[in-house]
Amino acid sequence: MASKPRHDLVELSFDEISLEQTPNSHHEDIFSDLSARIPSLQPLSSGARAATKAEQKMSLLTGCQLYPKAIAWSIVLSFTVIMEGYDTTLLVSFFTFPGFKQKYGAPDPSQPGNFEISPKWQSGLTSAAVVGQIIGLFLNGFLADWFGYRRTILTALVSLCFFISLPFFAVDVQMFLAGQFLCGIPWGIFQTLATTYAAEVLPVALRAYVLSSMNICWLIGQMCAVGVVRSQAGNGTEWSYRLPLALQWALAVPILIGVYFAPESPGWLIRKERPVEARRTLLRLTTAHEDCFNVDEVIAMMTHTNETEKYLGNAQITYWDCFKGINLRRTEIACMIWITQQASFSSSGTYAAYFYEQAGLSIQNSFTLAIGMYGIAIVGAILSWFCIRRAGRRRIYLIGIAASMAILTVAGGVGFLPTTNAQSWALGGLITFLTFIYNLSIGPICYVLVAEIPCTRLRIKTVILARIVYNMASIVTNVITPRMLNPTAWNWKGKSCFFFLGFSAVCFIWCYLRLPETFGLSYLEIDILFEKRAKASKFRELQRHLANRGYFSVPDEVQKQRAMW
Repeated sequence: MASKPRHDLVELSFDEISLEQTPNSHHEDIFSDLSARIPSLQPLSSGARAATKAEQKMSLLTGCQLYPKAIAWSIVLSFTVIMEGYDTTLLVSFFTFPGFKQKYGAPDPSQPGNFEISPKWQSGLTSAAVVGQIIGLFLNGFLADWFGYRRTILTALVSLCFFISLPFFAVDVQMFLAGQFLCGIPWGIFQTLATTYAAEVLPVALRAYVLSSMNICWLIGQMCAVGVVRSQAGNGTEWSYRLPLALQWALAVPILIGVYFAPESPGWLIRKERPVEARRTLLRLTTAHEDCFNVDEVIAMMTHTNETEKYLGNAQITYWDCFKGINLRRTEIACMIWITQQASFSSSGTYAAYFYEQAGLSIQNSFTLAIGMYGIAIVGAILSWFCIRRAGRRRIYLIGIAASMAILTVAGGVGFLPTTNAQSWALGGLITFLTFIYNLSIGPICYVLVAEIPCTRLRIKTVILARIVYNMASIVTNVITPRMLNPTAWNWKGKSCFFFLGFSAVCFIWCYLRLPETFGLSYLEIDILFEKRAKASKFRELQRHLANRGYFSVPDEVQKQRAMW
């Protein structure tokens, strides 16, 4: 069905609505007679209402009992995130690796007999991978819409198996750079599909936990990469760095087999107007439990949300639509959420071993401390599950940024002290603590927010655009960070924390003013609050009044009276 013109809708700001109004208030509302405006919603309204109420009442335990297979398949797809975390961290870990530096680096004039990858080539290698990821992300927006999540991931995995051979057999740094660029294309595809898949197959009660676990997958991949490189630190042959590269094939094959048997996202099938297949897929993702789960009501809820979004101006699914109307605000929020990750020195994890070495620790101690740092980060990410349930998304994000700023201030001050063993370990400890705070707050909450903020029809493309902006910001940090740490360049060492402190301050101000709270909201409720242009600080407060004012427009006249604002 074609979407209605925007001028036909009644525009009403939440500022005009008293939060103390009773459910019988007679304010005109664009959602109060959706059934009359969209005839196809009439048979869906009662089922959609029932499914939404059931989701809102669903406990964590009930969700796990109803959706164990959805959780399992989300984990299977999230292994692509583990693989990407392994792949991307491997390269930066090689910058500290003697065998790799001797093969692809140049003699270090400050330390005769040693080799160093120049800041120019460090930036070039990491940026080549990021450029490939941006291309992969952009292609993903079309491929996932056309062919679905499952086929797109399978294609990316097969492509990666071929592309890995280029850096594996690289004879010079130029060939290695080309391999990084090509591998970056499937890595870009992996970056968002697991997140959007989980967002579509899981109910509200489980959504935050599984989405935030994407951050744990990154950490597991990064820790595995550092651990593998650490095990090869004493190996002086070419296999010392080729073996870690070859392990990518060992990771890709079992993931490919698992994804082959995974069900498609029912949300994607609904958008393709294939409700029968969506129903069959949803049954594959859930367990039979008639008392608290009705598959037809869930399909009605998904279809109702899809048709409502089409009516509100989202009939088309293009990148340009992400910048039109109210979707511009949603795209802005998603992009800034991910930029905040870069502002909070998230590269401290990727560059951990290299940072510690340049701070004065030995190579062995650098890798050991990096492995410990990832272990502590995983603990922080697990603890974030308890915080999410109690504190919500917005509050955790703001507290996380503020805490990171405090640690960056102290670490930057330590960087001015004379370089001694004690100073090096103190700086390493502060960066490890920063990583813990980051993965307790900013890291996991980011994945929850970027999946919840977009409308369902534009979720894939909005998340992709946000990740592209993140990668563009990472190009900047990939160029600057090696120069800040490298002894042959700026040699800032710990003082580089002040750069990220200023960056974080800007993001904190933005988050305080613009970041909404989406805790406990269904996708339709989020749509309504954005459509009403609710202030970011009022999202959670206003949500409490949505249920009483009715936003499904059941055709019954009594129900329609109760639905008035």
